[in-house]
Amino acid sequence: MGLSVLNHLTNQNNNLKVTAGVRNVEKDKDKLQEFNVSLVTFDFENVQTFQPALQGIDILFLLRPPQLAEVEKYFKPLIEEVKKCGVRQIVFLSVQGVENSKIIPHHKIEKLITDLKIDYTFLRPAYFMQNFTTTLRSDLVNKHRIYLPAGRAKFTLIDVDDIGLVAAKVLNEPQKHLNKSYELTNNETLTFDEMAYKLSNGLGEKIKFVSPNLLQFFLTKRKEGVHLMFILVMMMLHYFPRFQKTPNTTECVKNITGQEPRSFDDFILTNLKSLQ
Repeated sequence: MGLSVLNHLTNQNNNLKVTAGVRNVEKDKDKLQEFNVSLVTFDFENVQTFQPALQGIDILFLLRPPQLAEVEKYFKPLIEEVKKCGVRQIVFLSVQGVENSKIIPHHKIEKLITDLKIDYTFLRPAYFMQNFTTTLRSDLVNKHRIYLPAGRAKFTLIDVDDIGLVAAKVLNEPQKHLNKSYELTNNETLTFDEMAYKLSNGLGEKIKFVSPNLLQFFLTKRKEGVHLMFILVMMMLHYFPRFQKTPNTTECVKNITGQEPRSFDDFILTNLKSLQ
């Protein structure tokens, strides 16, 4: 996600001075050399890196690492430091439906930001298509299945590249988006059965959707060595939508970028190598 934002910031005309926070500057220097960015040491798990990294920063693009779900431990100290350092605005990558899901980390982070009266833009994307090339890829490639406790719930979708383009546009003209929230979706609502059907057609092999109960899912993922907190986040993101109304698609991507968001079929076609 961060690379997509940097890519679009590099490709658009702007006068921004962009600084990327990374754990190891020497290690990431080569990987990020194609982008017009400065690097600074930043680690969510090391509070001592916060203040030096935030010096001179006007706008912070905040992306939560998926394995870090303890808001009080990792994000409260960071956002308090943001306030102390005089950062004027936070652009936070949240999640669609966050206002109705008070137990997920994104909700608590949004509340921290608003409680501290820091100006914000909340980007609330739908379900990442790239989950199929990352967290869901092992089941997809090795077992030809999608294994999630999602039942027949319908999900809206979004390509990470579309999110990166939106974020870059917002960061380039932050005042236009001050204290606003945007739900970022494409034009589809699909069940995982329907996604499996589209993946089957695109990949030329049968992909099945399996919806285990919560205990089965938990035990399976623990046996695979998945971190406990990440399993809980996956359960929240996939199980709770079964009891909520289908989320709406929006025009936010098109309104902000001037471009139609990518369809799931286009995503599959573009990412065939990563899905096999």
